[in-house]
Amino acid sequence: MRILFLCNKSPWPPKEGGPMAMNMLIEGLVDAGHQVKVLAVNSFKYNISADDIPLSYAEKTGIELIDVDLRIKPVDAFLNLFTGESYHVRRFISEKFRTRLIEILRAGKFDIVQLETLFMGPYIGTIRANSPAKIILRAHNIEHLIWERIAEETKNPARKWYLNHLAVTLRNYEQKTAMEVDGILAITPKDAGYFTTLTTHQNRKSAIVNRKSDISPIPVTALPFGLDPAKYRVDPVDLEFPSLFSLGSMNWIPNQEGIRWFLEQVWPDIHNQFPKLNYYIAGREMPGWMRALALPNVVVLGEVEDARAFLASKAIMIVPLFSGSGIRVKIIEGMACGKTIISTSIGAEGISCTHRENILIADAPCEFFEMISICITNPALCNKIGKQARALVETAYNPTILIQKLLTFYQELTG
Repeated sequence: MRILFLCNKSPWPPKEGGPMAMNMLIEGLVDAGHQVKVLAVNSFKYNISADDIPLSYAEKTGIELIDVDLRIKPVDAFLNLFTGESYHVRRFISEKFRTRLIEILRAGKFDIVQLETLFMGPYIGTIRANSPAKIILRAHNIEHLIWERIAEETKNPARKWYLNHLAVTLRNYEQKTAMEVDGILAITPKDAGYFTTLTTHQNRKSAIVNRKSDISPIPVTALPFGLDPAKYRVDPVDLEFPSLFSLGSMNWIPNQEGIRWFLEQVWPDIHNQFPKLNYYIAGREMPGWMRALALPNVVVLGEVEDARAFLASKAIMIVPLFSGSGIRVKIIEGMACGKTIISTSIGAEGISCTHRENILIADAPCEFFEMISICITNPALCNKIGKQARALVETAYNPTILIQKLLTFYQELTG
């Protein structure tokens, strides 16, 4: 099969969740003998030089990067309030990207055009006009839900109003786009359930309006992130136990807000109880307030050169998320390293995990304190949970199985 991927950021290098999730499918399809072409947005948030992409990767993916200015412009953001359009999505509309997409579609025949994230939705009309390919939306998240949850956690009335506005316009666009594609790949079963309910309801409304007895439902399936556990170290000789750590892209608002909450609500009591315990914070695009932290035993590292080596060297992974959607790739990576993960119910959403078996769930400060204390005072239990987390990744997130499931979905759509 021939598959064109339209990506909201470059899948190479796979340094954060989105690119890792995209790259897993891209390389998996290539390895399975299929032809892949990648057209990706290149922006200030995840800026890649084409010269830095390995030649072997460029040759097998045909990757092209198109510079798109995604910076938030206050005047445009203000004027957008009166349009009813999603400002999140509007920023991804680029005439340069559209022109190159048309050239690619006219130069070769594709069986599938896969939109990686909702933000590639503005190009559906262009694809329809220039190709008979089936269009698939790969929904990395339920995008509007992220902003609804951020708004819920926001105290400032003006900011809350604006965030709710962003959530509503994004929800409207998400619902509209779901009805315009030929199939949807959700990244979790819960997200798949949302899209199935949404599209079924919309189909019923359409059937009533058009006086039809039946309108075919849009196929939806869950396809999670997968990784090769063999690439992740377990039981390293240089493990620092006990130690806490958080790892992620720090320009993502849910990560920032979660860590701020943990530092304010949990860390003081933890430090008092375990004064020699270190908490390491690592990730790309550290905001100024994180870099300026001067809290005892809190070590702010910024972007680490080797994320896998960093994962392997620390003991207990802290993921204090109270907003967001989809699946947390870093949790899957931590599990692959045999780490004990302590996360919120929202942070663990979409992962086939079980509290006290292969993960620890905490939603309140006292619960985080309890779970951390258990890990530190009971190393054997901590080790057991980590090993069971690794076993979960080996069985539930095997990329070979996921690629076969993806191909079956493609084949059902194309006939």
